[in-house]
Amino acid sequence: MSRINIRYCTQCQWLLRSAWYAQELLSTFGEQLDEVALSPSHGGTFEIWCNDTLLWERKRDGGFPDSKELKKRVRDIVSPDQNLGHIDR
Repeated sequence: MSRINIRYCTQCQWLLRSAWYAQELLSTFGEQLDEVALSPSHGGTFEIWCNDTLLWERKRDGGFPDSKELKKRVRDIVSPDQNLGHIDR
């Protein structure tokens, strides 16, 4: 099973954005995920980790991911053979 950790800046008020990403991942991957955690941070931090792999970092990757790209990156680790339907087109 896989664990997703979303680290977000509380000063930037990115909690709602982080919760939305968590909802999207849980809706798509359901029981394939062991946990989706929201971890408060500071200093403009926005990172999404899957186990020990950094999937997205706001400064490195230029902003925030769209749900399509994030789901592809999670799928590649959690369930590489899973078809994401219209997202894969």
